Amino acid sequence: IHYFHRQNKNTMPGDNITIVAEFILLGFSDLPKLQGFLFGMFLSIYLCILIGNGLLIVITKIDPSLQTPMYFFLGNFSFLEICYTSVTIPRMLADLWTHKGTISFVACAVQTCFLYILGVAECLLLGVMAYDRYVAICKPLYYPLIMNHKVCVQLIVVSWVIGVPILIEETYQIFSLNFCGPNKLNHVFCDAPPLIELACGDTYKIEVFLHVAALMFVITPFLLILVSYVKIIATILRLPSTSGRSKAFSTCSSHLMVVGLFYGSGSIVYLRPKSSHSAGSVKAFALFYTTVTPLFNPIIYSLRNKDVIAALRKLLPK
Repeated sequence: IHYFHRQNKNTMPGDNITIVAEFILLGFSDLPKLQGFLFGMFLSIYLCILIGNGLLIVITKIDPSLQTPMYFFLGNFSFLEICYTSVTIPRMLADLWTHKGTISFVACAVQTCFLYILGVAECLLLGVMAYDRYVAICKPLYYPLIMNHKVCVQLIVVSWVIGVPILIEETYQIFSLNFCGPNKLNHVFCDAPPLIELACGDTYKIEVFLHVAALMFVITPFLLILVSYVKIIATILRLPSTSGRSKAFSTCSSHLMVVGLFYGSGSIVYLRPKSSHSAGSVKAFALFYTTVTPLFNPIIYSLRNKDVIAALRKLLPK
């Protein structure tokens, strides 16, 4: 365990305050006999995420029948899923392989920052995809006009960049806390909740800042999704034919399932009261929204979408 020391202006000469220079991610250190199995399992999951989402990106780019806003957003969402998982899984695989969990202070800050930037982009993009379905089903005559290519590109760019300045500032605030003692994070990657638990002194202001950021970039897109689907369902129920209702709902069901997986597991980690936290359950749900959701994304869209299945059949050898 490495520390570095600095003098504090409020201390007497010769008194040092111990500052953490690196953290130790405990990860799965409590399961020493399963390290090899877990490495193989997460490597397989990561490869499946890369291949599955990579195939979705390819078919949404090259298949003529998928050149619509819905599949444009899906291709971007798949790329985002690859980036999101690449922030955590490769590092976790390295720790399992080497049996070392040390991560430098700067590397921990960078991982946290990218995790939040990409996580917020995912929340916003899920909101954009819900809005796209709302316009397609509730305002079909205006759909080509409202969701033209320029607007789609603008929505993607906004989803990626709108939260970046605030999230960089949020990360700076977290890592400006005084880490003066223990440096063991009982987690699989660097994240705010376990970091705040290690901080010395008052963390109230940063916790308020975190909740405000979550309200802006996580809850607001979720409310947009909720409102969109209330209107979508109301419109679908007014459709005269059963086949029309079935077709309309099938275009939304895949997106709804992905939203449920991502928000469900994420809210359990971040919105539960501290008293109900257990390290094992927090790690499990954190892994769920960082690995299982990106893994299921291509599976859900492939199994429930005839256009995607047809495009995959054309692309892949029989």
